[in-house]
Amino acid sequence: MSYLLEMANRIIFVPGKNPKPAPENHSRLLLRCLLRGVEQADPSVAQAIEKESDTFMLMAWNRLYYRSYKPVEEDLPWIEALLKQSGPAKEDVRKAVSIRQRFAWLLYTLADLFNFLIPLLPDPAVKSTIQETARYFSNEGGIGEQVREILKVPLRQMFANGERILLIGHSMGSVIAYDALWEMSHFEKISGYIDLFLTLGSPLGMKFTQERLRGAKATGLKRYPHNIRHWVNLASQGDLTALDPILRDDYREMLDLGLVTSITDIHEGIFNYFRNDQGLNVHRSYGYLVNPRVGEVIANWWKKNG
Repeated sequence: MSYLLEMANRIIFVPGKNPKPAPENHSRLLLRCLLRGVEQADPSVAQAIEKESDTFMLMAWNRLYYRSYKPVEEDLPWIEALLKQSGPAKEDVRKAVSIRQRFAWLLYTLADLFNFLIPLLPDPAVKSTIQETARYFSNEGGIGEQVREILKVPLRQMFANGERILLIGHSMGSVIAYDALWEMSHFEKISGYIDLFLTLGSPLGMKFTQERLRGAKATGLKRYPHNIRHWVNLASQGDLTALDPILRDDYREMLDLGLVTSITDIHEGIFNYFRNDQGLNVHRSYGYLVNPRVGEVIANWWKKNG
């Protein structure tokens, strides 16, 4: 059976924070991980995606934001090891659901509800994330607008061409994608749809984030993007960036208003088993993309006729 559809398929990936490798290297690594995840769900779909060389597109905003690249050599051996795994090790599962991780979740949840507690958080990575997103939300030096424009430029053309789009937003990338879609709905009023919005390790469930999104101060139809058909949100066990892994309740009004056909959360039994010299990192994009549950979502989307 052929999965090459008449309508052009596009898979767009918006990465999360921190400097990344040069775009050509980063894109290649992300695609390898995505194909591995899809292969575990449906090998024929993985082959079809791989044959379509222009299907996968990376929205490389990180160089603009950080003014630097990350050496690709730092992640290569760990990605090679990841690609050889078929699932998490028992140690990875234990760490992701440990009492320590649950206590950290409780602490960060309280800080999200009561922002004055944020400076007291013990994890510098979490505080760094908040500081960097604050810079984005404040649009310091126009950086928020510039980052969103990187995504909006190709989306405008794809909408005009009627292409079928799977938009993947990892971590802060999901926030950038959401804001860009809101602006295209309300400022630019461009007709077109994201067929599937797939968010991975997303902070869109956090009160801190929701209060700062584009449209956050509006009500009703003006509050949300109008250009998403289906939304699937996936969060791994122990991922503190995806502090609230259930988005359907937070964005339920989009369903009630008929702005989106479905919002699905997948978080039970999802493990991100990326490891490097610093140990297990349950938030890394590579680890999300190789996960067969993510691969299943992508494969099912590919096989549908829209």
